[in-house]
Amino acid sequence: MKAKTIILSIAVLIVLSAISGVLVIRSWQQTPYGKLHPNAALLLKLIQFKNVDLFEGNPPIDQVRKQSAGSRGLLQKFPVDVALIRDDFLPGPIGNIPFRCYSSQKNLRPPVIIYFHGGGWALGSLDSHDNICRSLSNKTGCMIFSVGYHLAPEHPFPGALNDAWAALLWVWQHGEKKLHADTSKIIVAGDSAGGNLAAAVSIMARDRQGPAIAAQILIYPVTNPSSMRTESYKHFSKGYFLTKSYMNHFISMYLPDPEVRKNPYASPLIADSFKDLPPAIVITAQFDPLRDEGEQYVEKLKYANIPVSHTCYKGMIHGFLSMDRIFGDAQQAVDHIAILLKPYLQ
Repeated sequence: MKAKTIILSIAVLIVLSAISGVLVIRSWQQTPYGKLHPNAALLLKLIQFKNVDLFEGNPPIDQVRKQSAGSRGLLQKFPVDVALIRDDFLPGPIGNIPFRCYSSQKNLRPPVIIYFHGGGWALGSLDSHDNICRSLSNKTGCMIFSVGYHLAPEHPFPGALNDAWAALLWVWQHGEKKLHADTSKIIVAGDSAGGNLAAAVSIMARDRQGPAIAAQILIYPVTNPSSMRTESYKHFSKGYFLTKSYMNHFISMYLPDPEVRKNPYASPLIADSFKDLPPAIVITAQFDPLRDEGEQYVEKLKYANIPVSHTCYKGMIHGFLSMDRIFGDAQQAVDHIAILLKPYLQ
């Protein structure tokens, strides 16, 4: 679907809803599982009306990436200003890894948040999550180190994970000199598949006895691609933006061997131990098939006496932090993360 067609359709739906009155929107908001945010209801109605399916007809992955990127941009605000932005590369196990640094403070040595973008390990880029990284930098005062890891299916597991680990080591070893950052306070963060990488890297850092991670920020993370049997997968398998069919595609690209999905670095939820992991800030969305596995991860951390803060955003769908043009909750979530992160930056 062309980008202009999507944005025109959104405008038409909004106008029609205004003409018909709030009762139309309210009827779209009602579900057997609770009440959708009105803008989520509008977006889902548009997707249903246009019969959007990124993988219909099994298109080549480059085509899927192009369509996803075009649609995503329409849901994001114009980028906010950040004091300093720098693009560069770091060496990785399968080639150079692009990264982008954001800093809201030119002259200080800020703590570093290493950010891994979402997109099912197969989509997304430094550009797709530029808005989240800008907002996080401005709100937290941290340097955001966004990692453009290699994507599946060209690079299946452990490709993205090895890149994530290489990025963590590089920041730890070179961040003081090359980034002018405070590498005594490194935080890992990510959304969706990026949340999976952040959680997995946290476990790897513990298992390999370093580097030290001050906190992990997991935004509607994939924690258990070895299983899709939760109630949230059952309730929100289709019709709520991220679908079970999409997740099957993503998992089959990143983890084509079902046995490998049982590796705790692929499915952090099934790790043998959660002791000595970094404190966690976890964000989930009410109408997200990944909601339950994110909340199960919270419970595993709590049981291991790991400090964890969890917020489930009511009425929200998967990916809402990237959709700051239509969801005010996106900025609220960033503000909330910044507040919760403060104790780990002291």
